Amino acid sequence: MVETPEQIEVEVVYATPEKQVLLTQKLNHGATAQQAIVQSGILELFPEIKLAETKIGIFSQVCDLERVLQAKDRVEIYRPLLHDPKDARRLRAGKK
Repeated sequence: MVETPEQIEVEVVYATPEKQVLLTQKLNHGATAQQAIVQSGILELFPEIKLAETKIGIFSQVCDLERVLQAKDRVEIYRPLLHDPKDARRLRAGKK
């Protein structure tokens, strides 16, 4: 996809333990992260994503759905943690 002066190109990514998806989107300047996610069709591929409850980010920096995107941004949709990382470390340390 080639950017035009009126449009930018961004990526929308989501991963499960079984599958990783990266979708490239062309959007108008001023588009938000939410618009990119909805337009990408990823919500249809992964109906378990509850956008209102899910954290998202741009290149590992958490942001809100209304974040205005820049060319080449990567919108990341995060899954909820199954275990608190601190608790998991403590459990692993206790088993040694």
